[in-house]
Amino acid sequence: MQVISDRDRPATNTAVLDRSIGDIFRGAHKLTEDQSERVVVYQEQHGVRFGAAAVALGFINDDDVLWALSQQFHYPYAPESQRHENPELVIASDPFGERAEVFRDLCSQVSMSPAEPGRPRRAFAVVSPDSGDGKSYTAANLAVAFSQIGGRTVLVDADMRSPRQHEIFGIDSDAGLSTLLAGRTKLDVIHSVHNLPSLFVLPVGIVPPNPMELLQRPAFNLLMQELLSKFDHVVVDTPALARGADARVIAARCGAAIAVGRKDTTGMASMNRLVGELRAGRTQLLGVVMNEH
Repeated sequence: MQVISDRDRPATNTAVLDRSIGDIFRGAHKLTEDQSERVVVYQEQHGVRFGAAAVALGFINDDDVLWALSQQFHYPYAPESQRHENPELVIASDPFGERAEVFRDLCSQVSMSPAEPGRPRRAFAVVSPDSGDGKSYTAANLAVAFSQIGGRTVLVDADMRSPRQHEIFGIDSDAGLSTLLAGRTKLDVIHSVHNLPSLFVLPVGIVPPNPMELLQRPAFNLLMQELLSKFDHVVVDTPALARGADARVIAARCGAAIAVGRKDTTGMASMNRLVGELRAGRTQLLGVVMNEH
C-alpha cells in the first residue's frame, strides 16, 4: 500500500542556514535594498533592533516581525494575512493566544508520557463519548502542535461517519482513508498543509456505508504500519463512542488514546464507559482533556 512516495518525502535533517531578520525580509520581498539601508541608519541612530526600526519607519508591522522571528528560529508560523481562516484551528489562527499555548502544553505532556514496555508509541487516537465534545478540534490542533516541535506529523481522519478534518484544513476529500481501505485508489491521498511544512492530513474521502468493516480489514493495520514508517507522529481522529465501536478498534490499532469530554456536558457515566472500552481493547490511556470551547 503506497500512500506517499519516498521521493515526495522532505528530508528530516535539512540544514537551514541562519539568516538575519533583514535577509529574511528581503528574501520575502517585504523590504527593498533602499528600505533596508534606511532601516540600518535608523537602527544605528536610535539603538534599536532591526525589526523595531523597520516598524518605526512604517515599512512593516509587528506581525511581520513575529513571522520573521519564526523563520529565524525555524518555527512554522504564518503571518496574519495568510493564517488559516477556520477559527477552530486556534494554533494557526491565533498562534500566540492562550488556547494555542494549552495545546502546546498538552503536546509536551503527551510526548513525555512513558510508552508501555515493548510498545514504542508514536501513534495515538483522539476519542470522545459523544458527538460535539470537541474531538476533531482537539485532534487538529494537537497535530499542528506536534508538527511544530519537530518531526513529520500526519493527521488521519478516521471518523468515517461524520468526518470534519477536510473542512477544518480546507482540503479536498474526494479520495482518502475510505478509498484506500476499499482498494479503490492508488493515488497519493495525503495532503500537505500550507505554511506548516511538517504537517500532512489524510482525509476520510467518500463516507462509506460500512466503516466498521473497513476498519477491521488487514488494510487498516498495513496502513498504520506504513504511516509509522514514514512519519514521526501519527494523530488519528475517530468517531464518537455513541456512534459505534469504531473508536475502540482504531485506538487499539494505535496503541494509545486521549479522551476528550466537554465541560458541563459530558457525564461521568459516559466517560467511564469510554475508558472501560479503551481498557478492554488494551489501549493505553494517555489522559483526559476537558474541552471548554
